[in-house]
Amino acid sequence: MSLRQFEYALAVAEEGSVTAAAERLRVAQPSVSQQIRGLERELGVELFARTPTGLVPTVVGRAFLRDAEAAVHAARRARATARAGAEELVGELVVTVQMGFGTRQLPGALGALRRRFPRVEVTVFEEPSSAEMDRLCRRGALDLALMAKCERTPANAHHLGDEEFVVVLGAGHPQLAAERVELRELAGEPWVRFDRDSALDGVLLQVLRDNGLTPTTVARVSQTATAVRWAAHGLGATLVPASAVPRGHEHLVRPVFPAVSQPVIAVVRPVAGPAETALLELLRQETWSEPVAQR
Repeated sequence: MSLRQFEYALAVAEEGSVTAAAERLRVAQPSVSQQIRGLERELGVELFARTPTGLVPTVVGRAFLRDAEAAVHAARRARATARAGAEELVGELVVTVQMGFGTRQLPGALGALRRRFPRVEVTVFEEPSSAEMDRLCRRGALDLALMAKCERTPANAHHLGDEEFVVVLGAGHPQLAAERVELRELAGEPWVRFDRDSALDGVLLQVLRDNGLTPTTVARVSQTATAVRWAAHGLGATLVPASAVPRGHEHLVRPVFPAVSQPVIAVVRPVAGPAETALLELLRQETWSEPVAQR
């Protein structure tokens, strides 16, 4: 087996056809077909099922492709590390950020990284689910993950700071007259919530329960900016990290009592390369809040 075969198989799985995969890889179609057939013969299994709508990975194929993806990514990292000079770094950096966390800090750190290493290709994914973040970290599919601390946090995680959570209320809401909103005063308030498996919704639900509140869910959204905008229009209150509030909505935001904060961590792959090491240091230099005191 070769990395080329792995790359061809991954391209076929993503494109759903040999023809499309060949076009993307800029190689001849017979070459892709030959490599896939050779790979299946060597493994003794069928990786793809031929259907009227295209090629679909089999159950065995899906399991194989997960490991193939990790192997290809590891090879790219190794090449990038080998080619790295004192001030010249070429390669790919895959970063996943948990939705809502590091919204203000990550862009600044990435901008500084690009200025330092302009030939590094950075790919950023936003992921709401804590469970999926954990799965991606364990698979080795990420170079760096920026996420909220949780029960499954690895021992080698790097604590960057804390995100303070704030409540967003509609224009004219009576609680906006207060400098800090006592959560119990929001009894009966409808809430704009997040996807059920997201870390943000977990924080919101736990905070409300801790304060004896049973949330009435008026809507569920996937993005913090959407939650803030809907809350601003009076649909219901929402609770988000302070750094995730879009510009122009600051006047509708208040800290809460009891105060709510969440530790933010960075997890890098076990053998960190120069790009992820540099990004980690840049993230440390960004402004993060200290743990919020319970006032």
